Amino acid sequence: MPHAHTAPPRRDLYPSIEPYQSEMLKVSPLHTIYFEQCGDPRGKAALALHGGPGGGLSPEMRRFFDPSRYRVVLMDQRGCGRSTPHAELHENTTWDLVADIETVRQRLGIEKWLVFGGSWGSTLALAYAAKHPDRVAGLVLRGIFLLTESEIRWFYQNGAGNVFPDAFDRYISPIPEAERGDLVSAFYKRLTSPDREERLRAARAWARWEGETISIAGPSALPSRFNEDRFVEAFARIECHYFVNKGFFEKDGWLLEQAATRMRGIPCRIVHGRYDMCTPMHSAWSLKKAWPEAELDIIPDAGHSSLEPGIVDSLVRATDAMVLKGKW
Repeated sequence: MPHAHTAPPRRDLYPSIEPYQSEMLKVSPLHTIYFEQCGDPRGKAALALHGGPGGGLSPEMRRFFDPSRYRVVLMDQRGCGRSTPHAELHENTTWDLVADIETVRQRLGIEKWLVFGGSWGSTLALAYAAKHPDRVAGLVLRGIFLLTESEIRWFYQNGAGNVFPDAFDRYISPIPEAERGDLVSAFYKRLTSPDREERLRAARAWARWEGETISIAGPSALPSRFNEDRFVEAFARIECHYFVNKGFFEKDGWLLEQAATRMRGIPCRIVHGRYDMCTPMHSAWSLKKAWPEAELDIIPDAGHSSLEPGIVDSLVRATDAMVLKGKW
């Protein structure tokens, strides 16, 4: 009888590690950012970019890399995490963050690095690669978000709410009926209000909407930090600021154009959950079509969260593969 082929067991995160170095780095008269390094100081350099924008780094992000082979750099982007001033919107654009990444790279004397990011982290990784392709040894991207008008409309206005109507009703509850025709603008007005209580009420609703839809398990899998006022204020304010300003890109679809031209020589692995409601798979599919050499791994039983088992498995395999074949 023929032998049944069984799938290899799914990979898990590497064990928890602590940074061996961390620093507060002044990047402008207003902004100071936090960054850290972990793993092997002599390993291949990698930069892990958090989501949001405004999400801040989480300790789990260190664990997608083999700590005996990688020197991993993580940073809190402007206005969030340990960076200061907290929830600040001035001098906070995609291109400020790209410049900060270069400042950190030069500070650490790194020639090239693997750039890893999910959701908004994938957006920022692509923007950085478009501006500095010679500094990128490879890309590992999850939950592709191109920050197009159609993606914003799907998640924040009319789309994902059809799948999560219970969570959507909670999300829109602070916005009067008359203003619900443009929810992003209505939230922006409240998130930039001088009234702290109004800002927090809007921030809790905005952030919780993403927290309740991030996993294929739905609202029951809400991550605990989505209940923390300090986290949600930076997350909601900075996200909404970037979305109102269309990601600070010169036109809709700019990142796809760059992927089709300036990034073609960079090794790239894309991981995307089939049932991702925050950033639907259409964006990953469009990126793959524009950039045929990029590898796309569609996870059949996953949503948006980086911590779903199939996503973890694929991302860990991707960083393992990159460190072995990478030329940096």
